[in-house]
Amino acid sequence: MKIIAYGIRDDERPYVDEWAQSQGIEVKATGELLTEDTVDQAAGFDGAVVYQQKPYTATVIDRLAELGVKNMSLRNVGVDNVDAEAVKRTGLRVTNVPAYSPAAIAEFTVTELMRLLRHTKQFERRQAKGDLRWAPDIATELNTLTVGVIATGRIGRAAIQIYQGFGAKVVAYDVFKNPELEKTGMYVDTLDELYAQADVISLHAPATKENYHMLNAAAFSKMKDGVIILNPARGDLLDTDDLIAALDSGKVGGAALDVYEGEVGIFNADFGQFDAIPDDRLKRLMSRDNVLVSPHIAFYTKTAVRNMVQFALNNNRQLIETGTADNVVSFD
Repeated sequence: MKIIAYGIRDDERPYVDEWAQSQGIEVKATGELLTEDTVDQAAGFDGAVVYQQKPYTATVIDRLAELGVKNMSLRNVGVDNVDAEAVKRTGLRVTNVPAYSPAAIAEFTVTELMRLLRHTKQFERRQAKGDLRWAPDIATELNTLTVGVIATGRIGRAAIQIYQGFGAKVVAYDVFKNPELEKTGMYVDTLDELYAQADVISLHAPATKENYHMLNAAAFSKMKDGVIILNPARGDLLDTDDLIAALDSGKVGGAALDVYEGEVGIFNADFGQFDAIPDDRLKRLMSRDNVLVSPHIAFYTKTAVRNMVQFALNNNRQLIETGTADNVVSFD
């Protein structure tokens, strides 16, 4: 059995080596992404383990099929960048890692909320200029607020536990209700109800056609004045222009964005200086005192990275050995 692992970063490589040694399986790790230019490197391998924000195009998937590679395992959750029609046409078997560390993302989300409530960005900027005064940035305690959690999958539920640990009231919305949460009476029946009640909205929904720009001008208009928006999920869930307008008007009092529309090619890149960042909207958001932008790092912990690598490798081994795996993705 031979597996090729594409896009392996330096922080992932020790976990690839650890897994390969423990399983006695040959794994070729390359730092290059799976693209039309690199797909031929998969020749002679039984499966490919991959992770990237660039599309897995029909050309790439067709070429994998021509090379006899029938198994592709993603080290991440999202499959919206995989050409579904090409997968179905070629019979490529695809897996993902649906939960590499819900705690990592939940903890980061609440950390960013606390930074907004405590105005740490403003204090840090003033302190850099020698200003050590308190006022006017008096804080709000999380235990006095109502947090609206949109989507109660593994990450949403992990976040709920932390919010409740701080003493916050939590209301939740999900098309698919969790039975245990439902018993607590936490769910509201509509997003409009959640918008009306929440001081903070914590967004944990997947990127689907139905969820595209779910937070937009119409949604913001139904929220409390000064609401705080947290998005550690997917950039396309939030209409960026509408968010900026809501920040300008004061309808939105603050936002923490770990994801961003059009982040591919911008996040996880070094432009040398702030002015060289090639996205004016993003720079305007980053310049605001009441907006925190992070480059898709909520997942980025040692635990999560190890799980992403080794769960994906386990999935790929299962596909090769049995034709199926624990986390097969259906594109029907």
